Amino acid sequence: MGQKVNPISNRLGIIRGWDSNWFGGRNYGDKLLEDTKIRKYLNVRLAKASISRIIIERTLKLITITVHTARPGIIIGKGGQEVDKLKEELKKITDKEVQINIFEVKRPELDAIIVANNIARQLEGRVAFRRAIKMAIASTMRMGAEGVKIQVSGRLNGAEMARSEMYKEGRTPLHTFRADIDYAQAEALTKTGLLGIKVWICKGEIYGKPDLSPNFATKDSGGRKGGGFKKRRK
Repeated sequence: MGQKVNPISNRLGIIRGWDSNWFGGRNYGDKLLEDTKIRKYLNVRLAKASISRIIIERTLKLITITVHTARPGIIIGKGGQEVDKLKEELKKITDKEVQINIFEVKRPELDAIIVANNIARQLEGRVAFRRAIKMAIASTMRMGAEGVKIQVSGRLNGAEMARSEMYKEGRTPLHTFRADIDYAQAEALTKTGLLGIKVWICKGEIYGKPDLSPNFATKDSGGRKGGGFKKRRK
């Protein structure tokens, strides 16, 4: 089971909250499509800003978008000009008032999406895949992760036959629901074909009932509520 199910969806409602927070009603499909368009647009528009998560909340007339990024300066721009531009562009997509919150990821080495995208960019820049993966594992473990697992598949180093290789360090217990495991997939478009990258990062175990609401105002550097629950380290 652990290998087949996405570790994030497996923990929804237990230790992890949802990325879209709204009541659909009869227009559920339209809102879902709109969310997908917003995410796709922001990921392309802010490709250089190391985006981790995009959380969308809706009220009757307002859409609140919280962007988790390792480089908030790129999104904000000089005096917040870029944010205002972004609001206007998103208004055209949604035809509603848009509010954008920017939340800084203090430790990008512990974020699976950022790690996977970094590896993908290195592979596109013709860096040897073993070197890119080992550097990523070393920096993630140095930042205090309990374990990391990276799998890369495709025509590795331009080989004729596609294959998969996996590298692990520490522990990544996929069946343990209280284990805080971050997961991401990324693709690297190389000259010899498309390479797939999967990253699992175990940040420790969460005890007690965490707050799953997407209110990040009072959260600390790891994106967690202060004193909401304990986290066990080895």
